[in-house]
Amino acid sequence: MRYSFLSMLCIFIVLGCNDRSQKANNSLESVENNKEVTEENLVKEDKSEKEQEIFEPLTTQSAIPFLFEYEKKHKERYVRIITDYGNIDIELFVETPYHRANFILLTKEKYFDGSVFHRVVKNFVIQGGNSDSWAIHKKRHRIGQYLLPPDTKKGFKHHRGVVSMPSSDIENPHKFASPYEFFIVVQDPGAYHLDGGYTAFGKVIQGMDVVDKISQVETDDQSEWPKRDVKMKVEILK
Repeated sequence: MRYSFLSMLCIFIVLGCNDRSQKANNSLESVENNKEVTEENLVKEDKSEKEQEIFEPLTTQSAIPFLFEYEKKHKERYVRIITDYGNIDIELFVETPYHRANFILLTKEKYFDGSVFHRVVKNFVIQGGNSDSWAIHKKRHRIGQYLLPPDTKKGFKHHRGVVSMPSSDIENPHKFASPYEFFIVVQDPGAYHLDGGYTAFGKVIQGMDVVDKISQVETDDQSEWPKRDVKMKVEILK
């Protein structure tokens, strides 16, 4: 009996040690895996931060010189607007370099992510890039308070699907535009009365059905702001 009891006790001790050893190994493996995930996330975060430029907040006076240099380094001209209604792919015109560079800058700075289509006029235009959120306000403050001069002499007309930049809410005789906002023409065959007054700087190459869906959402009668936020995220294709 005593021998049997001691044998069983030894077995329990050995099994207990093995169990603790296994748990320790599992714990160590878990820590290592977490370490790898953490390092991977850090790499991704670091890469994302590196994609963003370090610059002084832009002003109307400094924006054009800055975008002149920025345009030389950043030649991307295809972007995708991602919404709950689907994706809208856009080609930005190389003939409007400052407006193309500005849109690429804002995309790389993640400005549009979380902004909304804040003005919808059925069978006319959908306008995006604004928001009443504090996060978007902070992004604007970080990037700068500036306006862009019009570039309307390149021959682009406001056909259906053209992407253009609205004038600033601030009254100005030269129709300087708000760099943070854009509109897409829904009207068929186009909104040609806008030619010469607004800068057409791109066109929809895929996803006009999505534009049409957004143009039909229910809006506030006074402000033309959708009753349900149509949020967006913008990414660069190439």
